[in-house]
Amino acid sequence: MKDWSVICLCAQWCGVCREWRTIFDEAAASHPDVQFAWIDVEDEAQAMGDVDVETFPTLLIAQGTRPRFFGPVQPSGAQVARLISNLKDNQVEMRDPTSATALLGRLAPITLLNS
Repeated sequence: MKDWSVICLCAQWCGVCREWRTIFDEAAASHPDVQFAWIDVEDEAQAMGDVDVETFPTLLIAQGTRPRFFGPVQPSGAQVARLISNLKDNQVEMRDPTSATALLGRLAPITLLNS
């Protein structure tokens, strides 16, 4: 099992998300030590719970069961690579990981199926 995971929260109807999918898949191929998963927030509405993603794409990056980043990003493979590198190098914790931790727990079974 990989220690780091990057979960992209997107929607099929979102044009930016459709364009971003190829870049996200390339980022996954460039980081074989990281588990990447693509989650359509509408298809997985039950798992999303009360988390409302307002800006796409939004990433949830975790180290094991600890969320390290949860928020929108520019659709750039280089930005994702920098973000992963910075998170691995710096052990800074999220200020209030409560909702991200709960979401990560609900998405865990789904991401294992989609990896």
